[in-house]
Amino acid sequence: MAKQTKGNPLTLFGRWFALAARKERLHDAVALATAGGAGRPSVRYVLLKSADERGFTFFTHEDSAKGKDLAHNPRAAMAFYWNAIGRQVRIEGRVVGVPADEADAYWATRPRGSQLGSAASQQSRKVASRAVLLARVRALARLYAGHAVPRPRHWVGYRIVPGTFEFWTRGAFRLHHRVQFTRRGGGWRKALLQP
Repeated sequence: MAKQTKGNPLTLFGRWFALAARKERLHDAVALATAGGAGRPSVRYVLLKSADERGFTFFTHEDSAKGKDLAHNPRAAMAFYWNAIGRQVRIEGRVVGVPADEADAYWATRPRGSQLGSAASQQSRKVASRAVLLARVRALARLYAGHAVPRPRHWVGYRIVPGTFEFWTRGAFRLHHRVQFTRRGGGWRKALLQP
């Protein structure tokens, strides 16, 4: 039976994420699922850049396939799986844009090569050859030689504001332990789910 709880699933997520960081090389890789206006689902991995009371933040091109999906349907789901610790976290919620100043601040921390690659790429669009893409990177490197690479307007941040969390712990004989938190007003309703 579900019950109202004052517990914050973000606190539990923080503990699990910290444990995963000690055991998994890519602990911040998360499967992100979106669906466009026609309802067709799509999933890919992105890197989580922050998780706090505002939500779970990642950055990408707004004209990418995921960006276009989110423009039509600003809801998403993400799933972390950490095999080394036998745990999984699923999150579902609405998606909001990250303010430009926050995107600028994160952009400034990225390695220059990553900045050039993101500025050169027309993410998710077809390209004649890899050589064409690499030529764009070289051209931008020459253009910005000795200068900071500006954040392209299309390179933005998104934040998933969770409405639901599910915490899964691997169990013997597939009797996994599953706990769900659903946002209710200013708190969370907690329920135990069958495996």
